[in-house]
Amino acid sequence: MDKMKWAGTALAGLVLLAAGCSSDDNVNPSASTSRPAEEARPGATLSITRAGRYQVSPFAFDKGAAEILAYDARLSRLYVVNSSARTVDVLDIADPDNVTRIGQIDATVEGASANSVAVSGTTVAVAIQADNKTAPGKVVFYNASDFSKLGEATVGALPDMVTFTPDGRHVLVANEGEPSDDYQTDPEGSVSVIDVSRGFQVPPVRTAGFTGYNDRAAALRARGVRIFGPNASVAQDLEPEYIAVADDSTTAYVSLQENNAIATLDVAAARMTQINPLGVKDFNRPGQGIDPSNSDGRNIRPVPVFGLYQPDTIAVFTANDTRYLLTANEGDSRDYDGFSEEADVKDIDLDPSAFPSAAALQQDSALGDLKITTTLGHTDNNTDEDDDYDALYAYGARSFSIRRANDARLIYDSGDDFEQVTGQRYGDGFNADNTSNDGDDRSDNKGPEPEALATGVIHGQRFVFIGLERMSGFMVYDISDIDAPRFVTYINNRDLGIDPASGRAGDLGPESIVFIGADDSPANDQALLAVGNEVSGSTTLYRLTLDPTDTGG
Repeated sequence: MDKMKWAGTALAGLVLLAAGCSSDDNVNPSASTSRPAEEARPGATLSITRAGRYQVSPFAFDKGAAEILAYDARLSRLYVVNSSARTVDVLDIADPDNVTRIGQIDATVEGASANSVAVSGTTVAVAIQADNKTAPGKVVFYNASDFSKLGEATVGALPDMVTFTPDGRHVLVANEGEPSDDYQTDPEGSVSVIDVSRGFQVPPVRTAGFTGYNDRAAALRARGVRIFGPNASVAQDLEPEYIAVADDSTTAYVSLQENNAIATLDVAAARMTQINPLGVKDFNRPGQGIDPSNSDGRNIRPVPVFGLYQPDTIAVFTANDTRYLLTANEGDSRDYDGFSEEADVKDIDLDPSAFPSAAALQQDSALGDLKITTTLGHTDNNTDEDDDYDALYAYGARSFSIRRANDARLIYDSGDDFEQVTGQRYGDGFNADNTSNDGDDRSDNKGPEPEALATGVIHGQRFVFIGLERMSGFMVYDISDIDAPRFVTYINNRDLGIDPASGRAGDLGPESIVFIGADDSPANDQALLAVGNEVSGSTTLYRLTLDPTDTGG
């Protein structure tokens, strides 16, 4: 196939009208309701124009060189984690069209890698992984002006994400607690609550863990929380991935990606108050299908498979006095030398009653290469006598969702929009990886992988931006009306006609998205979007403009 037929375009300046794509609401596998996404109101136009861009030099291909972003509105700066280099680049975006690096925070003496960054007031916090990832990590605090070290705090194993509460009084750290590769050491997952109200030199740390749930494993599994690591307690098995803090700074929500659940944290008490399972998505329903095969080009269709939502990035907002969560439903598996839950459908036994066409389904052009978990799918909680599979569960939902924050009940899911949209644009070139231009390369394994997510309000309308880690670029939805979200557009500053390893293919692998509201923006009261792309090592700014005469804003 001629790759240039589906080459992506580098966006120098682009204005796109909202367009509708089908999407269904799905609360559980037996849910029967469905709702298509609403089309844009006539005349509602969102302008998304690429502004400045900074790429790490020398070019660092697939090294996590622009992984996580944090914005300092006071100084009009972006702090950008260069994970493997253990540094944080400091970018001046006072002129959004001319992004320049003005300094670097050097954390090379602090540990194995820099995983996350956050900023509040005059202080930058950087999460540092220990040389031995199962050992306690730390958060190091730096002065935002001269990058001098202010202090540090010891936290849990593998601190994967750090954030300040909106009031600046606490720093929260998601300690993922991944096991060693041989699975002989499995630290407990937790959230560290660091009190920085009196300074940063040696701030007190409390641990919000899950040991109080250790005697509730059976009940959690019965509700749908995945607890399945070999010989793991609940506290060891739960792996915090991302934290979203409510505006009141008292409550935070924690994605437990591998466990397909979200926990609620009482910040003041440093205590987990509940764990809510996220359920599964039925890929066999109209508007909820996937392309499960790398062998058939673009072929999005209903298939007899369930998807585990397993969100990475989450965000929280309030509308009409109700608190909601947004989730980017990436998916993730445990695949270690000592234990792996991954299998291809063609390598397992399918129950002939549940799958009367098993032989056809196990062809590569059908479901044969699709990655599923071996921890689910057996009758009676995996105790059926013949040990075959009565149901199939794949990783991720290939979508974003809106949920009620108090109980994680699903309100809206974008269905198969992401693959439909990228398929319409790139044809058989869709579902490419972020390191190669081979089309239909990720269909068998989480598809476009929605990972990064941010939300913000422009002239009274709330939008959500969802980054696609593999295909690259980001989807845009108007969620002002929770009951009728609207697909707006898809932006991808990637050229699929150029070798990704050349450094000239554009932005690859969005890992982090930051919305900069008009009140905090250096762009003459114009909202901005900052996107950190880990594979290309690039940080790109976009101007966001909504005509208030069209929206009533």
